[in-house]
Amino acid sequence: MESNVKKPGLLTGVGVGILLSLPLVGLFSAVNALFGLPLVPSDLMDTLPNVLPVELLNFGKEQMVNLLTTLNLARLDVAAKPAELIIGTFTLIALCAVAIGAAYFFARRSANPTAGQNFSLGAGLALGGVMALIHAALPAVQFSRTGGLLFYDTAFILLAFGAFGYAAGWVHSRLTAINAVQVTPVAAAGEVSAQQLDRRQFLVRVGGSAAVLTVAGAVVGLSGTPTEEAVVELPDVDPNAAAAEVEESVAQVVAATYDPNFEAAAGTRDEYTPLAEHYRIDIVQNPPEIDGVAWRLPITGLVANPVEWTLDDLREMPSVSQIITMSCISNPVGGPLISTTKWTGVPMSYILEQVQPSPDAVALKITCADGFDEYVRLDLLNSESRIMLAYAWDDRPLLQKHGFPVRIHIPDLYGMKQPKWITNFEFVSEWDEGYWVRRGWSAVASVQHTAVIDTIATTESYEVDGKRFVPIGGMAYAGARGISKVEVRIGDQGEWQEATLKEPLSDRTWFLWRYDWEYVAGAQRFYVRCIDGTGVEQIERSTPVRPDGATGYHQKFQIV
Repeated sequence: MESNVKKPGLLTGVGVGILLSLPLVGLFSAVNALFGLPLVPSDLMDTLPNVLPVELLNFGKEQMVNLLTTLNLARLDVAAKPAELIIGTFTLIALCAVAIGAAYFFARRSANPTAGQNFSLGAGLALGGVMALIHAALPAVQFSRTGGLLFYDTAFILLAFGAFGYAAGWVHSRLTAINAVQVTPVAAAGEVSAQQLDRRQFLVRVGGSAAVLTVAGAVVGLSGTPTEEAVVELPDVDPNAAAAEVEESVAQVVAATYDPNFEAAAGTRDEYTPLAEHYRIDIVQNPPEIDGVAWRLPITGLVANPVEWTLDDLREMPSVSQIITMSCISNPVGGPLISTTKWTGVPMSYILEQVQPSPDAVALKITCADGFDEYVRLDLLNSESRIMLAYAWDDRPLLQKHGFPVRIHIPDLYGMKQPKWITNFEFVSEWDEGYWVRRGWSAVASVQHTAVIDTIATTESYEVDGKRFVPIGGMAYAGARGISKVEVRIGDQGEWQEATLKEPLSDRTWFLWRYDWEYVAGAQRFYVRCIDGTGVEQIERSTPVRPDGATGYHQKFQIV
């Protein structure tokens, strides 16, 4: 009856691993949305930057940015998180395929009739063990999910991968049984027994079941909307008079700096970024969850007075507030990774007075809950009075996704030098490379000044003395150096024409500009450039974002 039984091999195992990994991903998505348990593809994506070679990591990031910018499906920072999750998902699928492929490969060479089930279950549990270790090693997990929570995380991961391995073993045994059956003529009834189901039909049914489970998990995962972060009122404090004078509301600052002769061209960005629209670039998929009541900031190392402050301690210290523009070093010319909001916090000069760094101290090492670290030279802390340890944006506590409970602001530097979710300050005897510097980015990260065309408002054109004019508008930014001039050019051979500037909201924000162009019909290319407050002209040569930030003139092509 039974001839040589052909067991499924490597390629079949790879296919089964891919099929069964899909409902596994759906399960992780659903359980994460419902109960907050680990989303393993997210864990993988958070781990890859720490294990990949630097050049491969940067190449991958640059290609992803280029693709997302070309597709323009959403704002770059908004699209980046789903894109990263997709990369993590495909990585998990590949690992599942390799694990089950290897299990089927070795089972085929074993005389043990249960080798397929045993090897598959073992492969699933082994992969689950690796994923559990990866999850537990993530800094954000170590910070927020200790004890019982981490036990539940580990148990869930092992159970999920164990079920995955068991299912792969069951498929192996069914395929082996199908191969062992010799198809014989069937009685007049014409029925075919379940054991005579051929491999293709069986795998189609497995695939169909996997698809149903995957879709169900994805639907649950997508329907699990994030809980809105509670808006906590800051306590009423009475800092010294000088700080009180600086601490104005946004409305007061806007009113005080409003230039009644400037009218932004229609389509120009908001001068003050709504908090919900402020850009966010992180090294993790999910922001660390920090208990503001339990959080402490230890300041240790080479200091005369080591301290450990609570968030309430910081809020009771002298404070300063300033409307500030921050830009990401990975922002391409004209890109969206730049925003403006009001920052409130404790001047670092006050903190230095309290802890008294020793003469041997050279730098401040900042450690964060997401695994990020950065070094700030002590001479910069001593010379730059505007550096602050911020605990509020837009007159309310930092949102979780924007760095709660505290983050640092350093004028004139890109966001990569201004870490969030800070958990530790340590004064050290040597400066060292921070997280992104170790990965090939600028050690200085000084903001490159740039001007951007937001709009060519053809629908807002107007006539004066028989001539038609079209408003063009946008913003220019040079960190705390300010902007002295913005110029617009139409065509490659045109003359640079000076634009009108709006007085900025503060000395650390972008400037809005407007130029009224005398209309000429046809295809036109518009260029813009700026000169910073020190008289240095914007760099014309186009360079990529890495390592020092993108340079080059922004341009728009439009048929008008």
